[in-house]
Parts: sequence; C-alpha cells; structure tokens
Amino acid sequence: MEKGKTLHVVMFPWLAMGHFIPFLELSKHLARKGHKVSFISSPRNIQKLPKFSQDLAPLIELVSIPLQRIENLPEEAESSMDIPRDKQRYLKMAFDLLQSPVATFLEGTKPKPDWIIVDYASYWLPQIAAKIGISTAFFSLFTAATLAFFGPPSFVLNGEDDRTTAESFTIVPKWIPFQSNVTFRLHEMIKSFEDSFSQESVVSDPIRFATSIQESDLVVVRTSVEFEPEWVDLVRELYKKPVVSLGVLPPSLEDKDESGTDEKWLEIKGWLDNQSGSRVVYVALGTEATLSEEEVQKMALGLEQSELPFFWVLRKPPTSVKDVLEMLPEGFMGRIAANSRGMVCTEWVPQVKILSHPAVGAFLTHCGWNSVIEALGFGRVLVLFPLINEQGLNARLLQEKQVGVEIPREAEDGFFTSAAVADTLRLAVLSEEGESIRVKASEMKSLFGDSDLNQSYMDSFIRHLGEARIQKTSNRLSK
Repeated sequence: MEKGKTLHVVMFPWLAMGHFIPFLELSKHLARKGHKVSFISSPRNIQKLPKFSQDLAPLIELVSIPLQRIENLPEEAESSMDIPRDKQRYLKMAFDLLQSPVATFLEGTKPKPDWIIVDYASYWLPQIAAKIGISTAFFSLFTAATLAFFGPPSFVLNGEDDRTTAESFTIVPKWIPFQSNVTFRLHEMIKSFEDSFSQESVVSDPIRFATSIQESDLVVVRTSVEFEPEWVDLVRELYKKPVVSLGVLPPSLEDKDESGTDEKWLEIKGWLDNQSGSRVVYVALGTEATLSEEEVQKMALGLEQSELPFFWVLRKPPTSVKDVLEMLPEGFMGRIAANSRGMVCTEWVPQVKILSHPAVGAFLTHCGWNSVIEALGFGRVLVLFPLINEQGLNARLLQEKQVGVEIPREAEDGFFTSAAVADTLRLAVLSEEGESIRVKASEMKSLFGDSDLNQSYMDSFIRHLGEARIQKTSNRLSK
C-alpha cells in the first residue's frame, strides 16, 4: 500500500458481546488491508477479546478506558451480560460518563484519526468527533428492515413519530410502501418497552439511535443488498444520507479464537459424529436473553417430544438462585442421557464449529443477527424464538424470506406450549411441508457464506472511507 494512503479508524462499540464481535471483525478486515485501528472499551471487556494473529496485532491498538463506578452498578459489571435487563440503565449511565475520556483520547491522538465508527449507544460521540474534525460512521449491527421499521431519525428527534404505546409498534409503519409483516408482537414490546423507550434517568434507546444516525457522516449496515434489497433502498430513501452495505461479515472457522476449548469441542464433535443424518437441532438463545423456569421446562419437554436429537446451550438467568439444571423437568437429564439423544451444556461453546457440523440440520435461535448470519452461512434452517430487542423484527423478516419458521406464541403474553415447540421442530427438520424452507435456507450458503462476495462489499466500504477522506482534505484546503 502506498505511503500516506492508509487510514486510522477508531472503533467504539456498545458494551455487549454481540456488539464487540462484529466491531472486532471489521477491525481485523481493516488491519488486513494495512490500516490502523484503535479499539476502545473498558478494561474487563478488553481482557475478554481474543488474541490477534502476529500480522494483525501491530495494527490494532486496544485502548482501555475504565468505567466510572456509579451507584447500583456492580463493581464487576462492564457489559450487558453481567447484569439483568432491569439494571441495564445503570450500565448506560456509566457508559455516558466516558464522553470526556474518549474526547481526551481523540484529541491527543497524533496524527488525528480519519474516522470513528460508532454504535447506537454513543449518541454523544458524533458531535465530539465533528468538533475535533474526525468523520463519523454509524455502524448498524441490525438489518436494513429493522432500521426502516423505526423510520427516519428526524421523526424521533422532532417528535413526528406518534408511536407512544407498545400496541402502536405491532402495526406496519406508514412509511413502508410495500407489503410486509415485519412488526413486533405485543408481548415483545411489552417486555422491553419500559427499559428501551422510557428509561428513567438515562437517554432512551430511540433517541440514542436517531441521534447517532442523524449526526453521523455515513451509515454502514451489516447486510447485503442481495438479501433485503427493498429494505436497503428504503433506508437510503428515509435517511437522505450515504448508506453503505458492508456485507454480513461472515465468521471464519480459522479466525475464531477458541483456545482452551479443544477438549470441549472434541467431546461435542464426538457426540455429533454419532448422530445420523442432518437432524440435530442446535439450541442457543444468546448471552443476554434468558427463559423463566416455566419456559425452560416447556422448551425441554418440546425438545424431548420432537424425538429429534438436540444440543442445547442453556444459560442461567442472572437473578436466579437455582442452578440452571435444577430448572429442568424432573428426570429430563436422565432420560436424554439414557438414549444419547440430547446434550445440555451450561458453558460457552464454539457455536460456529457446531453449526458447521453436517449433523446439524436446524438452529433454534433467539434471532440475534450475529447468530442468524452464522447459521445461514452454513445453510441451516432456522427455528425462530425471538426474546428481546429487535429479535421479533428479525424473526418476521426471516420468515418472509422463507428461511425459517417461528414457534407459535400468544401475541399478548408470549405463552407457548411444549407441543408447539415439538411440532415446529418436526416441520423444520422432517416434514414435507418444511422442505421448501430447508431448500431456501441451504441456498443462503451462497450468499451468507460467500467470502468473495462479502470481501467485495468490504473492499467497496474501505474505498468509500478513503475517498471521503480525500474529499474532506480537498474541501479543507480549498477554503
């Protein structure tokens, strides 16, 4: 690369594992092209990040900025998975206190960074960057459909969005000009409405999103035009500013740092190797969302009643005093051990490796975009069970794209039955009715798993950053 042509890009993700991963993947892509990256987060989160290869380590600077301790935030809590959802506002309050130290870092960095890539939560950062003369890109870890559903940022900031109740988010917005069922269910909105939309003593999520988008120079979306072309076009129309598709940043088995997990993976692989056909259901509901004890029992009985082999990653709720295995139905662990038809794991597992195994036929997922991308990269059919945040919108989009089937639940309270779980799993994996969905999901390998296609998106994005820097320098010199 020619001298003087490299970029210096600062990364500042929200304090959640599902945000660190794509920001880190983007950092590695930039470093592979010879660009310098400064990755900012808090000390405990920096320590959790995987080690970089020798060729990338000199180009990625990990910048550790401590969180200020505030009342009601536990000493060790530095990410969203460390605390229950009803305490998340305290983490955001601590995050917002990073304004001054982040500004100090940016001002003291010589030469000045070219870009800072921001997440939704740091709504205050685009203004700080503009004063210093640094361009800002908003990195959307959400689908274009999700962005479009929430509408133009100006609607939120100017009070033009009249959706003020949970019920109002169950209706397709007036600015979506084509037929779609991408909306929330009532129980999904009730579950998160208070925390996300009307948080006490902290700026609400809609304001954070809208401000971050409105005041950034560029919007970068982790999606591909081939997957949701109508939604990408709509976002560009609604935002009236540059919107760039980044591709889906597919994971690489080689890139995943799974040091210390070889023994665990060999045990899992051994079990998967003994399963016949592509019939295993992999079950994982993310690092933040958790099920109640009643829901755990219904899910367990549904898996058992499906008569399909399954591998279940089961996480203990942060507020539970019970061991998570004690939440399972009586005799469940003994029964699945006796016929070797199921495994339950309560620790971290190498998800990408599991999804890549040919024995896996379906993924029962919370519909987090990271997990969806990983699954469709291997063509796995999705069994959709959204729980929090934008996951309900993802579920509707994936069902519209015919790559998954959703477990039926009551719209008002989210009630579901074990029979619904079992029936949906059999439909997705075994039934003739589900064959078209399995075929469509398998076809996604050529999109989500195409490294050349996704690299072309990345190359185009990096060129955009470089051209924008040249234009900005030219404008400054002409004044």
